[in-house]
Amino acid sequence: MDIDLKQLRELMRALKQFDIHELAIEKGDEKIRLVREGGAPAGGAVSFVASPGYSMAPPPAPAMPTTEPPAPAPLAADDPSLVYVTSPFVGTFYRSPSPDSPSFVEVGSAIRPGQALCIVEAMKLMNEIESEIAGTIVELLVENGKPVEYGDKLFRVRKA
Repeated sequence: MDIDLKQLRELMRALKQFDIHELAIEKGDEKIRLVREGGAPAGGAVSFVASPGYSMAPPPAPAMPTTEPPAPAPLAADDPSLVYVTSPFVGTFYRSPSPDSPSFVEVGSAIRPGQALCIVEAMKLMNEIESEIAGTIVELLVENGKPVEYGDKLFRVRKA
């Protein structure tokens, strides 16, 4: 029985849409059974059972090379000269002013008060996050383009 992910999603939607709690499909000696758990039509999860020899799991990803970059030297957690720059609001973190521009700062960059460190986009507004201290960027804690919450740590800085 050949069933692709699109067909499986359609079957899952039909279970919810038509308030069906169980669906079994048989073709020859192959069987697929979908069961919505829970009694409430709106809240039940769907579990899947496939017959032997049929896998609904995606194929395994190709193996990545095992050469990893060397780990940075550990930083003392109780070092009073290390401080964090945190996000002042919820948004999307950007390391540069535009996709084709260089990053505001890198690990090892010297920073000064008032210097732009990154942008946090919130509600379609690009907000530059400025340094309040002088120091050196020790660690970047958020990936470019990732969402951040209020108070999330963005950078670790060693105060000058």
